[in-house]
Amino acid sequence: MKRVGFYYDDIFLKHHTPLWHPEAPSRLVNLINSLKASSIWNELIHLKPKIARFEDIALIHTEYYIDRIKNARVGHLDADTYFSEGSLEAALYAVGAVLSSIDKIKAGEVDRTFCAVRPPGHHAEAHKAMGFCIFNNIAIGARYAQLQGFKKVFIIDFDVHHGNGTQNAFYNDNTVFYFSTHQFPHYPGTGSEDDIGMDEGEGFTYNIPVVAGAGDITYSRIYNDILPPIIEDFKPDIILVSAGYDIHKHDPLSTIRVTNDGVRTIVKGILKSADVPYVFCLEGGYNIPALEDCIKITIEELLYS
Repeated sequence: MKRVGFYYDDIFLKHHTPLWHPEAPSRLVNLINSLKASSIWNELIHLKPKIARFEDIALIHTEYYIDRIKNARVGHLDADTYFSEGSLEAALYAVGAVLSSIDKIKAGEVDRTFCAVRPPGHHAEAHKAMGFCIFNNIAIGARYAQLQGFKKVFIIDFDVHHGNGTQNAFYNDNTVFYFSTHQFPHYPGTGSEDDIGMDEGEGFTYNIPVVAGAGDITYSRIYNDILPPIIEDFKPDIILVSAGYDIHKHDPLSTIRVTNDGVRTIVKGILKSADVPYVFCLEGGYNIPALEDCIKITIEELLYS
């Protein structure tokens, strides 16, 4: 059994969104209650995240944008991203969960982690909030990991929406590989198979757009046949995963048809690809029962695969 750290804090519930908003605190409230009632709760190493410093945020985001968020008022940062009185603190701790994961892995205290955080991060660009995301948790984590000695970082993003912010952060970089599967065409409209990186980063971005209605067979082929040799060729020191469960067939924000069994196949495929540390960080997933099931499945595989 692997030593799996589980990062959660009630601070994430202080990021309030309007009642109609799908990215709601209830996502985590129900998840934690469900996990506590399961047999895997006591198998986890329960950890509290540190708060990220603004110097950490600046590894990806511009000084102008950081200042804007520091001084933001309650309301919309963009059409989809809401900012409440508790959002800045929650966002800093969401980043901090990924950074804390890397610290614990480096110290040899855990092998893998799951970060149950909100707000999510993979749409956040260097200079703007986008798509429910304020800071790019995984992108900042990748740069932080490199500072801690994990020089080659592989990012996997299986959220149903393309992680435009993460892709753009490393598009010219050959030390961070970005691999994404996502419904296409779909929000945010990026992630063509022709997007492969530029300059030194050419060949280090790999997008697989999937069509509406794709399900377990498609995702099994991608994550068990296509992904492992790419990872083997890159030889990463650590793998960071943007874990978006809006690929589930019951999710209201997509028309991808992955089942619980399909999610297990995806996670198994990822974990068999390399004998390195893994950090999974929550992104999307808006049908609460499906989200609970998917995260339980993910944690089971982190523990036992």
